[in-house]
Amino acid sequence: MEAIYTALQVNKAVTFKALHERAGIFAFPNPWDAGSAKMLTALGFEALATTSAGLAFSLGKPDGEGALTRAETLANARAIVDATPLPVAADLENGYGDEPAACADTILLAAQAGLVGGSIEDSTGRPQDPIYPFELAVERVKAAVQAARSLPFPFTLTARAENLIYGRPDLADTVRRLEAYAEAGADVLFAPGLTTREEITTVVKAVAPKPVNIVVGLGITGFSLEELGRLGVKRVSLGSSLARTAYSAFLRAAEEIHGKGTFNFTQATTSYADINQLLRS
Repeated sequence: MEAIYTALQVNKAVTFKALHERAGIFAFPNPWDAGSAKMLTALGFEALATTSAGLAFSLGKPDGEGALTRAETLANARAIVDATPLPVAADLENGYGDEPAACADTILLAAQAGLVGGSIEDSTGRPQDPIYPFELAVERVKAAVQAARSLPFPFTLTARAENLIYGRPDLADTVRRLEAYAEAGADVLFAPGLTTREEITTVVKAVAPKPVNIVVGLGITGFSLEELGRLGVKRVSLGSSLARTAYSAFLRAAEEIHGKGTFNFTQATTSYADINQLLRS
């Protein structure tokens, strides 16, 4: 049966594309469920992205090891899409399969879930062999691009080079991969694990004029949005940072209760009424 896309989804896709084409940088936070998506929407962000780690943690699974299924990812994405009027893109990991056809299928299923963008990474999910060979990695991006272009709206495809977070600190190969992914038609380029101004500038210049996404909280913590904008970055995501912030507060509170028998953590919590109000919007 042919997929049906609503006018609302088309409008979200156009809006999301325009965010990447206008001047300046924008923050792109990552909710992990419908509630966090609604809160971020109420705070005034312009677009949202899912987080594989945030979802995995909420399901009691580790991230980055192929533990999440495509069905789980897309169900979570649909819940987030339904919770917000904002454009939503998804962390689609490695496309849930080694072959290029798996990446293409995942893009089409993502669109059917209401998403207007998504990322495909070149990590395999196998610790002993974490990164796809160059030629296969490029073919996977090409297949994802072809699927995205077959849709009746501008699905924004991000291609990710994962060397730096999988024990391969090879910036030259990372740049080579990003250049190839840009040539293959990816709309946004992303190399998690960049840590310095020099590395960021190198990547931005290598793939220009294509926009670059930088993730904060994974290597990078000391830069402001303004500083990253001056370096030429277009989009800043948070990955698992917001989910980890929430879990960190939870763990500190639980450790205080268990270890000290006190409840001082309650003095710093957002009020019941304030959270309810965010979720009414």
